[in-house]
Amino acid sequence: MFRFILRRLLQMVLAFFGTTLIVYALMFAGQGDPIQALAGERPVTAAQRAYLTEKYHLDATGVGGFFYRYVNYLGGLVRGDLGQSLTGRQISDILAAAWPVTVKLALIALAVTVIFGVTAGVLAAIRRAGVFDHATLVLTLLVLGIPTIVLAPLAQYFLGVRWPIFPPTAGAQPSFWALLLPGIVLGSLSLATALRLTRTSVTENLRADYVRTARAKGLVRRRIVGVHVLRNSLIPVVTFLGVELGNLMSGAIITEGVFNIPGVGFNLFRGIRTEDGPLVVGIVSVLVVVYLLSNLVVDVLYAVLDPRIRYE
Repeated sequence: MFRFILRRLLQMVLAFFGTTLIVYALMFAGQGDPIQALAGERPVTAAQRAYLTEKYHLDATGVGGFFYRYVNYLGGLVRGDLGQSLTGRQISDILAAAWPVTVKLALIALAVTVIFGVTAGVLAAIRRAGVFDHATLVLTLLVLGIPTIVLAPLAQYFLGVRWPIFPPTAGAQPSFWALLLPGIVLGSLSLATALRLTRTSVTENLRADYVRTARAKGLVRRRIVGVHVLRNSLIPVVTFLGVELGNLMSGAIITEGVFNIPGVGFNLFRGIRTEDGPLVVGIVSVLVVVYLLSNLVVDVLYAVLDPRIRYE
């Protein structure tokens, strides 16, 4: 297990540098005039332009200039410095203010996915071909067929404006109640996928030989499902949730934008819109670390859920 974790950590380092290099290239290769994009329609003086150009090495052009700026960026990362956005704010301060909101939103979405998605998937598999199974199949198809860009405004209008059950917008310091509706919207697609995945996995395991053996020994159905079937069925579900956690931690740009949530996704969209390269690359770099750590935790959990899995 130790060798496996060490090997995965080395792979994570290579994946991190490769991903940040690609994102850095995509962000700065086709960049127009980030200084003017930041100022909007306001005029930029020659002194301001010269200061920002020198500060962010925007005068370094060509392949050599690109790698010069990238190496400077990596040097800052090694020192724990994410740099400054074009607005002059420290990116670490922006993330420090945005992460608590996004973490709360992601935990709500993950809780909705696990509590309702996994539970409903188990029940649908146990009552296969029943009314509940058919109903969940139709509902999941409906949810998966509606993109978030449509689902979020609809939920905001009907549950926040027409029937004011939830606050329509979250605001600067959102409470748990203000984040509940965005969390449900954010976790709806994950819920539908987790439900169908759990149903399929539990159904396959209910037909396995060890289940027939357990029944022949006289074990009650609750113990067979709860102890044996569920544990073996959770492996693909845990894989999905581990990968999905990275998506949820990004805050989903659309969800945070619709509900005016000042989280990571909201700041990422703002950086893309204003062509704030340092902010975009800094946020994406942190999100890459979250993805990689999530995948590492999932791989380690494999051996816990299924003792047959061993990492040499």
